[in-house]
Amino acid sequence: MNWSRKHLLDIQSLSAEEIQLVLDTAKAFKAVGERAIKKVPALRGKTVVNLFVEPSTRTRISFELAAHRLTADVVNFSVESSSLKKGETLRDTARNLEALNADMIVIRHSAAGAPHFLSRVVNVSVINAGDGSHEHPTQALLDAFTIREKKGRIEGLNVTILGDILFSRVARSNIWALLKLGARVTLCGPSTLVPRTFEQMGCTVTHNVDRAIEDADIINLLRIQHERQRKTMFPNIGEYTNLYSLNKTRFARIKPDALIMHPGPINRGVEIDSEIADCGRSVILDQVTNGLAVRMAVLFLLNGGKGPGELGV
Repeated sequence: MNWSRKHLLDIQSLSAEEIQLVLDTAKAFKAVGERAIKKVPALRGKTVVNLFVEPSTRTRISFELAAHRLTADVVNFSVESSSLKKGETLRDTARNLEALNADMIVIRHSAAGAPHFLSRVVNVSVINAGDGSHEHPTQALLDAFTIREKKGRIEGLNVTILGDILFSRVARSNIWALLKLGARVTLCGPSTLVPRTFEQMGCTVTHNVDRAIEDADIINLLRIQHERQRKTMFPNIGEYTNLYSLNKTRFARIKPDALIMHPGPINRGVEIDSEIADCGRSVILDQVTNGLAVRMAVLFLLNGGKGPGELGV
């Protein structure tokens, strides 16, 4: 199939075939990244604006490097020195960027739905780099890519997402992607952060961490989203660590070929022991590497790329 969308706003609206197309295209771009000359001219003459209204390091740098690898011009928008600090609306900021002939806007915003709003008021392509507690589509795509790369498949795998689900956009996007691709998803964490309402999405919900990890092929750990919580959702960090962290005792009981994932930033000693984060079954750094290939694939497809066959890899 060919990609026909102008924007990447969420995973929920994508089909399994569209997700697979992104993953297949990312595989080709990862092969390009292993060449001596890593650049391709797919976006030559195009301008990509990173409009990060919410702070970010890894995602912004990943998108910036992905655009550079595609030979695009990149503008990093600094909110602290922008008219947004003077009261300018997001709509006016985006339309001014459009008037400067930007071709794509990559937006991260603390308000859920901001990328969807932007896609309705500008004519350029909009990519959601994380909106509030709603979705983070490229993180889910790179997670799916990493699982498929390491396990050879996604269908039929048991994936446990452990931690703050309620406030996590990564969790929501991962749930949609994994279920569409045929995985079984289990959510685990304190009952205040993993309500039973998530079962309506097709997940299994448990608050028993030992039960959640015993049959898992993949354990995806999430940090506590303090910046999105309006009040404390559990007594203290020490209690959370004692009840829900992946420590050495729990790690010794998981399947010998289970893989450990984390979208970052890692709070070592809170959701995961430091030694486990760095062990041979951790694919955390692979996720970072794969994120570059996935974001190259997204930019390429939104610019009219037809898929991996066009890259000759």
